[in-house]
Amino acid sequence: MLSNTSRTEVKKAAHKAVLDMEHLHAIIDESLIAHIAIINESGPIVIPMLAWRVKEHIYIHGANNSRLLRSLKDGMQTCLTFTLFDGWVLARSAFHHSAHYRSAVVFGQFEKVEDNHEKNRLLNHFIEQIAPGRTLEIRLSNERELAATMLLRMPLTEASVKISNFGVNDDAEDVDKPIWAGVLPYRTVVGPLQACEDLYDGIEQPDYRSAYPNRWQE
Repeated sequence: MLSNTSRTEVKKAAHKAVLDMEHLHAIIDESLIAHIAIINESGPIVIPMLAWRVKEHIYIHGANNSRLLRSLKDGMQTCLTFTLFDGWVLARSAFHHSAHYRSAVVFGQFEKVEDNHEKNRLLNHFIEQIAPGRTLEIRLSNERELAATMLLRMPLTEASVKISNFGVNDDAEDVDKPIWAGVLPYRTVVGPLQACEDLYDGIEQPDYRSAYPNRWQE
């Protein structure tokens, strides 16, 4: 069950609120991009970052001199949003046009992962999530590379989820109008793989379809 705090209570379109952790996990795992908010001397800034989940924590990484990571590493309060767009809802009236989407908002504070062995494990977990089996084939990060990388984590202890998938909601007086109404689905597809130009001949193409069971495109 998701947390119930003053920050996570869904006030607008409360009927779209979802309270189970499985939906939160699924949105994060499919999106893998978080928009992260900070406030610095210039004012509020929202920056998109790669983000992934391991059990009940979110992880982000980047260079040690990253403005965002330097702001967050000492425990600044922040907010992360994840959004998956699923389609347009085309109503009989302009007012009731809307969208299908799945979204999550996570509040909290990041902390720095210091140990290079743990950083290596968590970064490799991300690679395996997007390309299963790849860490068995590639050169893994060395100590210099790990030292140059900052890895932050935040627990999923305060979050909310909204899912909009209710179809057309026309006013009763508009239902009889001779106008097409329905949903225009929007889907993100993955693949096929595109080999780099300097790839040696004879290297077998890997198969990463298992990570994208409903989105893979041959």
